[in-house]
Amino acid sequence: MMKKGILIKSIVAILGVVLLCGGCKVANTGAAETNAAELTLKDAYKNKFYIGTALNTQQITGQDTAAIKVVKQHFNAIVAENIMKSGLIQPREGEFRFNLADQFVAFGEQHNMYINGHTLIWHSQPPRWFFTDSLGNDVSREVLIQRMKDHIYTVVGRYKGRVNTWDVVNEAIMDDGSWRKTKFYEIIGEDFVKLAFQFAHEADPDAKLMYNDYSMALPGRRNGVVAMVKDLQQQGVRIDGIGMQGHIGLDHPSLEEFEKSLLAFSDLGLEVSITELDLSALPSPRRNVGADVATSFEYQQSLNPYTEGLPDSVTEAFNARYVDFFKLFLKHQDKISRVTLWGVHDGQSWKNNFPVRGRTDYPLLFDRENQPKSVVKALIHVAQ
Repeated sequence: MMKKGILIKSIVAILGVVLLCGGCKVANTGAAETNAAELTLKDAYKNKFYIGTALNTQQITGQDTAAIKVVKQHFNAIVAENIMKSGLIQPREGEFRFNLADQFVAFGEQHNMYINGHTLIWHSQPPRWFFTDSLGNDVSREVLIQRMKDHIYTVVGRYKGRVNTWDVVNEAIMDDGSWRKTKFYEIIGEDFVKLAFQFAHEADPDAKLMYNDYSMALPGRRNGVVAMVKDLQQQGVRIDGIGMQGHIGLDHPSLEEFEKSLLAFSDLGLEVSITELDLSALPSPRRNVGADVATSFEYQQSLNPYTEGLPDSVTEAFNARYVDFFKLFLKHQDKISRVTLWGVHDGQSWKNNFPVRGRTDYPLLFDRENQPKSVVKALIHVAQ
């Protein structure tokens, strides 16, 4: 017979496991510590939000077999890094190249993953013909609207019922909250965002429609996006969520400002996704560089200090920073639908060349050999 004191301790231990779990689905609660060591990222966050990653061409086509193994093991959501952007999917008017996009969507379906389409309307990487006529002059407002409609109807329509969410418009607002003066804005005006969401909804009424942008912790950009969304909502335009690009550094943005934006977007009745998460361990040429792909700085050795790997002190800071952000995501898991890393391993990360080309950065959760970093175990532990 079990002694009274031992019985009480056993009951307390079991209750402790249940309380820590907070209502999540637990298998084999009596072996929680053992299972935590064996969990993958997608298992650890299963009842909280999707854990996603961006796939490049080598991964979509199955050439990068080591990375694909990591994807299938740790992630349950995917987004295409480049191949669904307008310039690649329709390089010439009416000439759609769906081969890679088809493979991407098929991969997601085969492995029962949440599929995000990225991105329909973006001022960067559009096809050259989109804004001009045969003489090189800007097209009329009506022509550009029709080209937008044709593009969105064709792309979204092809994957109707297969792609779960679309980044409909990407990066339309500036740091100060003003509209980015893109060709879409110059030719159509503010209505280009409304029209893009309308066309996407018409092409697939069941897909979730997102607005995606970077530096969302900046008060000016936050306020600009909120104002834009409120205007869309007042016009009856369907918009389901906000994608907060998570291109962060060791000392920026502040968690407090990031949280303010997360709450501001959620208060609009929208779901929030963290869409392009990576953490640069390198010094920045200046504060708040953002993620404008047109930005670049001259290479300096002082900006590339860790070519042989991160010092222990930087690794510790890197791990702590990721953990702090995931703690924030867990705090607001009822508002967040998906957290997506912008790449599988460090070797494929755009941060090696942005905002300074030729650097060696370490922004993701898996190293250049597709091995999990120590931060992966820490993030799994935090989720328990």
